[in-house]
Amino acid sequence: MIESSTVAAVSLPDLGAYRRAVEQARAAADAYYGSGESGMDDETYDRLLRGITAWEAAHPGDIAADSPTRAVAAGVTTGDVEHSVRMLSLGNVFSDEDLSDWAASLERRLGGRVVTAWAVEPKLDGVALAARYVEGKLVQLVTRGDGSSGEDVSHTIGHITGLPAALAEPVTVEVRGEVLMTEAQFAAANEARGALGGQAFANRRNASSGSLRAKDRDYQVEQTFLAYDAVTSPDHTSDPTLADLTHTELIARLAALGIGTAAGTPVATLACTSLDAVLARVHEIGALRANLDFELDGAVIKADSRADQNEAGTGSRIPHWATAFKFPAAQKITTLRAVEWNVGRTGVIAPRAVLEPVEVGGTTITYASLHNVADIGRKDLMLGDKVFVLRAGEVIPRVEGAVASQRTGDERPIEFPTACPRCGADIDRSQERWRCVRGRACGQVEAIRYAVARDALDIDGLGERIVVQLVELDLIEDYADLFTLFREQLLTLDRMGEKSADNLLAAIAAARTKPLNRIFCALGILGTGRSMSLRIATHFGSMQAIQDADAAALEQVDGIGGEKAPVIVAELEELAPVIDKLKAAGVNLDQPGFVPPAPADADQDQKSAAAGDQGEDLPLAGMTVVVTGGMTGPLESYSRTEMTELIASAGGRASSSVSKNTGLVVAGAKAGSKRAKAESLGIEIATPEAFAERIANFLT
Repeated sequence: MIESSTVAAVSLPDLGAYRRAVEQARAAADAYYGSGESGMDDETYDRLLRGITAWEAAHPGDIAADSPTRAVAAGVTTGDVEHSVRMLSLGNVFSDEDLSDWAASLERRLGGRVVTAWAVEPKLDGVALAARYVEGKLVQLVTRGDGSSGEDVSHTIGHITGLPAALAEPVTVEVRGEVLMTEAQFAAANEARGALGGQAFANRRNASSGSLRAKDRDYQVEQTFLAYDAVTSPDHTSDPTLADLTHTELIARLAALGIGTAAGTPVATLACTSLDAVLARVHEIGALRANLDFELDGAVIKADSRADQNEAGTGSRIPHWATAFKFPAAQKITTLRAVEWNVGRTGVIAPRAVLEPVEVGGTTITYASLHNVADIGRKDLMLGDKVFVLRAGEVIPRVEGAVASQRTGDERPIEFPTACPRCGADIDRSQERWRCVRGRACGQVEAIRYAVARDALDIDGLGERIVVQLVELDLIEDYADLFTLFREQLLTLDRMGEKSADNLLAAIAAARTKPLNRIFCALGILGTGRSMSLRIATHFGSMQAIQDADAAALEQVDGIGGEKAPVIVAELEELAPVIDKLKAAGVNLDQPGFVPPAPADADQDQKSAAAGDQGEDLPLAGMTVVVTGGMTGPLESYSRTEMTELIASAGGRASSSVSKNTGLVVAGAKAGSKRAKAESLGIEIATPEAFAERIANFLT
């Protein structure tokens, strides 16, 4: 569940402070809606705007003529193409309570009756655009501008995914939506820009705004369009039936015509019958945004019925029948103070940004990922730069790019290491991710600590102090050597008593019988983790089968693509000596309950029999299960990894999101939006206790 945004208004004590705030807001809006590169992040702008709004409500006679509250897009942009119907902005709410108050105000506009139905969709973080089709042919693209007129950007026709040159039907219609960049498109844009010596874009919205307006460039960049509306009045379209559609029906109709929409994504436009369902969907969108290929900064709530929209009407700047629920800011601007160079468990040398502390999404951020040396170069970062820091959901914060327009000349180049920062050995610079030439030998302690952590071997009592001693005394080289340790060897360690040694040996013995997915996860192979290790283990069934698999076979595992598969093959070859030691030590290298698939040429009876053997009698056979909230009863001590393993052993498949394909939701304490969505879809819901009873034979 997302936290409500805490966007407190800036305090404006007098008329002078108000006028300075108006000037600041207009300057920021001019950069934001113009070049796309503003030195003010969204949350700071929202706080400033709320302060201006509050001051104007208290002093209606002193409202500035150029106040950003009086016009669409703050009134800073215009254009030479008049809109057939004004393109409006949206009002904002920042909490569940705000949304409830807004919904009540809408119902008052409807004479006190309830809203017929709601529509909820993502608030896309891009550039608003109108696309005009005549008899099914795309003829013109126009930016929102000041809402009354916009800029013609038809030169980008053919470079925006989701805006086909021709619709599936010869319809005349104006479609409205957002132009934005996916992560891959953003990387491609910066690569093209950098190849010609240009400054890297600071973030995706900057890239979209700048690229949309740029003419006569030596390169073109691809962008994506996602529709959120269309002009449906009969005098503006050749399809009069559009005016009779609800909003959700309209979006589906646009998708059928070939227009890009959020349909088919986890955050597709959804109709809701109650405000509780609206809130559940809003929070679900907030939880999903970290894993999307495009950026959003909130959810949009609309009256779904066209009749409700018409009755509620519009103001000078915003519709009364729609609002935006703003999520806590995922991006902030701060200063890049320094760069630290860390060495991971596989010897990869990773830069880490040291930042002027900044609060993003309720968390104070001091460090952020810079990925690799090539990433620093692509973004043209310098020490002292004002930078955009992105943090979506629980994703590790990362530096998106520099705000080049804010440079003062005092910025300094980032110094790259000339030798491994940990051991001083040479650096392998043959790939984008630099690596110590000693590889895993350099990250020996980190690799073993990763292997014994809870999501892998879960060896209690084996902390870093003991691991360091074992390595320094040459008692172990890797985690496989743990399984051949003797009691006498452990007793040579500092502060290791007999009871502690016995407890540690017992924990190591228990790890010897862990399922294959845990043993595989402990290897720390690049591109794998607890979830991927479970998928690999349940797909192949044994370590030997995994080692025998080539890249093509690995690509058959869900989530492994053409880039990741060869890396896993190479890593397995490098780790073959470790695996051999595991075999010699008698460590379990099989996945419990695995049954190989039926041969491809088996007849139908053989296939049916094999299917039965593979678990049709298991309690969760073929079922997708979502676990949400805190577990209680017999499952109280189970981690999320252990719950995933438990579901797999009972024949099911664990998932993190609820959809129409979900078969069961295990809802514990504070289950939140996932439970609400399951209820709305009529999906079976079980308490942790009921679920434990259902799979009692598989509990440990």
